Amino acid sequence: MKIGIIGANGNAGRAIYWEATKRGHEVTAIVRNHKKAEDLFGSEAAILAKDAFDLAKEDLVAFDAIVNAFATEPAKAYRHVDLAAKLIALLRESDSPRLVFILGAGSLLTGEDKHLFVDDIREIPGHEEWIGIPEYQWKELQFLREVNNVNWVGVSPSATFEPGENKGIILGKDELLLASDGASHTTTGTMAAAILDELEHPIHHQERFTVGDK
Repeated sequence: MKIGIIGANGNAGRAIYWEATKRGHEVTAIVRNHKKAEDLFGSEAAILAKDAFDLAKEDLVAFDAIVNAFATEPAKAYRHVDLAAKLIALLRESDSPRLVFILGAGSLLTGEDKHLFVDDIREIPGHEEWIGIPEYQWKELQFLREVNNVNWVGVSPSATFEPGENKGIILGKDELLLASDGASHTTTGTMAAAILDELEHPIHHQERFTVGDK
């Protein structure tokens, strides 16, 4: 499978790159910083050095799947929605490539009343400095849920999303997951394995699912 990873230089993107490579897929890092990608993945790595907002349809249709691991600073969190809209617009009425969007945990439901986890995040001291990311990733999911003529899937991690090896996968749909230790966390390795499982054996179509550590 030919897989392009937008934001491959980031923590999630590089974990997905290595997982896809390990499984024998043909992987391209889609990044702004060619040198950083070369340092991370080696001089023989396939690298498309291009800003995600400059990608054209011709860039995308060369792949079987595009994983959007784009990250930005909280002050420009709206760009999550902007990029999703751009990618969807380029691929309207198309089944290929499949688009995979890494979404935040803020849009997941939690508690007995099934409230949005982003409401809990707003109670954390100092949240004002970074709340834009979960808020706009929730808006990104709302946008995607109105799209029915593009082959997309969204994936949300648990409350804590950190670099690390695959801890074993548990899957859910719209509710915040808890690991065996009672906490809610997902490593980038666990996320990468879940995404590759979904690409190799598709289960979800035009919907979001969530993945947590066992």
